[in-house]
Amino acid sequence: MALDSLTSGLASEAISQIIDTVSEIVYSAGGVLVNKDSFKELAAYLQRIAPILKQLSKEKVSDSETFNYAIEVLDREIKDGKKLVQECSKKSKVYLLVNCRTVFKRLKHNTSEISKALGLLPLATSGLSAGIIEEIKRLCDNMQAADFKAAISEEEILEKIESAIQEKNFDRSYANNLLLLIADAVGITKERSTLRKELEEFKSEIENEKDRAETIQMDQIIALLERSDAASSTREKELKYLAKRNSLGNQPLEPLQSFYCPITGDVMVDPVETSSGQTFERSAIEEWFAEGNKLCPLTFITLDTLILRPNKTLKQSIEEWKDRNAMITIASMREKKIQSGDEVGVLHCLQALQDLCEQKDQHREWVVLENYIPVLIQILAEKNSDIRNHVLVILCMLVKDNEDAKERIANVKNAIESIVRSLGRRLGERKLAVALLLELSEYDLLREYIGKVQGCILLLVTMSSSEDNQAARDATELLEKLSSSDQNVIQMAKANYFKHLLQRLSAGPDDVKMIMVKMLAEMESTDRNKEILFDSGILPPLLRLVSHNDVEMKLVALKALQNLSTLKKNGLEMIQQGAARKLFGILFQHSLPSSSLSEHVAPIIMQLAASTISQDTQTPVSLLESDEDVFNLFSLVSYTVPDVRQYIIQTFYSLCHSPSASYIRNKLRECPSVLVLVKLFENESLSLRASAVKLFSCLVESCDEDAILKHVNQKCIETLLQMLKSSSDKEEIVSAMGIIRYLPKVQQITQWLYDAGALSIICKYVQDGTDKDLQKSKLVENSAGALCRFTVPTNLEWQKSAAEIGIITVLVQLLESGTAQTKQLAALSLTQFSKSSNELSSPMPKRKGFWCFSAQTEAGCLVHGGVCIVESSFCLLEADAVGALAKTLGDSDLGVCENSLDALLTLIDGEKLQSGSKVLADENVIPLIIRFLGSPSPGLQEKSLNALERIFRLLEFKQKYGASAQMPLVDLTQRGNGSIKSLAARILAHLNVLHDQSSYF
Repeated sequence: MALDSLTSGLASEAISQIIDTVSEIVYSAGGVLVNKDSFKELAAYLQRIAPILKQLSKEKVSDSETFNYAIEVLDREIKDGKKLVQECSKKSKVYLLVNCRTVFKRLKHNTSEISKALGLLPLATSGLSAGIIEEIKRLCDNMQAADFKAAISEEEILEKIESAIQEKNFDRSYANNLLLLIADAVGITKERSTLRKELEEFKSEIENEKDRAETIQMDQIIALLERSDAASSTREKELKYLAKRNSLGNQPLEPLQSFYCPITGDVMVDPVETSSGQTFERSAIEEWFAEGNKLCPLTFITLDTLILRPNKTLKQSIEEWKDRNAMITIASMREKKIQSGDEVGVLHCLQALQDLCEQKDQHREWVVLENYIPVLIQILAEKNSDIRNHVLVILCMLVKDNEDAKERIANVKNAIESIVRSLGRRLGERKLAVALLLELSEYDLLREYIGKVQGCILLLVTMSSSEDNQAARDATELLEKLSSSDQNVIQMAKANYFKHLLQRLSAGPDDVKMIMVKMLAEMESTDRNKEILFDSGILPPLLRLVSHNDVEMKLVALKALQNLSTLKKNGLEMIQQGAARKLFGILFQHSLPSSSLSEHVAPIIMQLAASTISQDTQTPVSLLESDEDVFNLFSLVSYTVPDVRQYIIQTFYSLCHSPSASYIRNKLRECPSVLVLVKLFENESLSLRASAVKLFSCLVESCDEDAILKHVNQKCIETLLQMLKSSSDKEEIVSAMGIIRYLPKVQQITQWLYDAGALSIICKYVQDGTDKDLQKSKLVENSAGALCRFTVPTNLEWQKSAAEIGIITVLVQLLESGTAQTKQLAALSLTQFSKSSNELSSPMPKRKGFWCFSAQTEAGCLVHGGVCIVESSFCLLEADAVGALAKTLGDSDLGVCENSLDALLTLIDGEKLQSGSKVLADENVIPLIIRFLGSPSPGLQEKSLNALERIFRLLEFKQKYGASAQMPLVDLTQRGNGSIKSLAARILAHLNVLHDQSSYF
């Protein structure tokens, strides 16, 4: 946009467009596919810019070159930010990951340029408040300091890609591991179909790239990733392999003479060229030079330099020759020799096959594609233990990082049973078998099957007690993987595995303890598993390890406790068994930001707090036992470790919904550091901000007004409203609205809200309540409660602004669709509106000229007598609210009945008694009022008595309803308290049932 000739009007339009673009970015930022936190950070900065620009649009700006330049840069860079957000919402996740450095570079550039342009505005604009100028300075500083960069895991992936391309390492296993790392980094499943789909999308995007230099680099990345198992189907790999193998012939070739090193006489591995042009094995020629020789060992010519140059062409030729012969050898051995039945011959072939598998990952892939696996499984039944051992070693190498090989084993009948049988043989074979099963357990289908094989769990439990550390370690790790099945855990319990585990944790050496505790820390067990583990008595030894001198041991023990505490039943028992006290000791002792222990203790405390919600016991378990515990724990919110602060806040949020909620809330209100929560409303971490808002919303309700006023100012209110407009966290929105609902109903706070545009935001959420899918929403309740402050009859400006939005009609609809709380609040607002109606009803126009000849005017309002319009006089009749209010008098919630009655009784205030009573009678309200005389609610009784006392002054209604009211009134004169008894007697006097001088008065 060219802005060099901006007028004041054009400037306002440009600013408005920029604000719209900011809103689009904030809305879209959550939809980016990778690096979401960075885009949320950008969105957070832009959110803070929007109110500054809105204020700017209200000011008179000079048509200066500086101002025009600043707006032009803001417009350009924010649009570029929008474009980047859109790109990162559409491109494939793999593409975005490998290009993340470019993305971060653009983010940094955008943020920096926006900051610079923003910093020019105070210089080019007069009239900005000191607060706005200070906010611009603070925002510019924050944006300049922003450091967008790839996560450590992303950098590691990029470095692995660069290293593989540079070294031409297109190894299948390397590609498999790399692709799994990418899957973790971008948040996709590791299923082969998903990975293949992502790779196809990546390739498709590269084909459409116009930047040739980038395309070449991407082609190299694709070539690397296509070596992975997920890149093509098993059938595609087989066809490609067989086509290549069949083109080679059947006989191995002898090496060319040029392949031999002149010094060693052996085929070279790393050929290098000297300055004489001769090629030697690197290690051999380096040794020649180390002995002081400076002549070429072949030509004996003095060498100009001892620098060696790799002979890459020759090296590649040697590799191709070796691969050709290896492929032919692998193809020829299976049928003719391994299945020959000759034990010596079989052993010789297996050793050769093992050597080939050890040499190169590609050789292992060829063995799999030659369909060796069924043959190897078959000869596992051989009596010769050496044969079985070789088979187990080879199978373990074949399935390492190879989904295809694991799937082939899964398809061989009784393959797992054959391997499990080796668990019961000699130690060497047992170790090989458990190592193979451990690798196979990475495949979901096989992991589930392994535990079902009869005797497998018992054999593994026995091995976990082995004196051989490697065998015990592998067996323990495999048991940990199998523990994801409840049935396996039950079998482990039957085999006394957990008893053995406890013994090792209590008395074993530290290295064995570490293995066991890591198992507990990392096991992804079901709730049933965690319950069995906990019931086995695992907690005491784990708590002892929390006091261990070794920090790493403490950390792993804490992770294990965190794993177990995710089950509510375990959490409650942990509190009862004193775990919380031990954890508090660590947390309060190691609460400094540099301590990693606090970062592991805090989430356990949070989970223990969550376990105290909705307890099924008559003697509730309390996490915090004293005021000191409350204050000490909450004081940690002031520290700067974001995760710890988040966990502590979430801990107190859970406790505010537990049986000890009242105590916790009261203590937090007394805590001076509660101000920290309000400060966190502006924190750049959206999750931390949301947690602070949710907790503060728990404290505002029923809080002392003076205490709130100490913490809440105009800036805080503007921040809350910004959340309501832009937050994507539904709970945060509910809590922010809850805070606004319960803020003190003082003039200053409501005026701040009004000036900041709160009314339209609140009304929008109230209107959402008419959607029946949302009728039970806490957000609608809070919104209806927040609206009440703008409907008070003491401020007609607020009332008119709300009415002009059409909110009165919405409130009437909520009387039918809202929750009980929402109905109460809707009725309260209608009551407050109605109290202003009498003075706002316009007088009926006088008939002009000879009235007998003039047109008949329309009748005025039945209650107010004048002209009533909902938006200007708030009349309940015009809003069709009387019938809806009358209907709610039959609600089961007495609070709804009382608030609705309050609204209806505004119709008989003062001089409106006659007309209002007729309206109530027409809607059959008076019989309902009489019925409330027997209500258990003293408030309803008293309001009904006051209403009837006035209504029965009118002869028409006394005659019509008096008889039905007599008995309830007499009952109240006998059973009611002093004021109710006296009032009931006065009405009975109106009805001529009691004498005016009765003792009931």
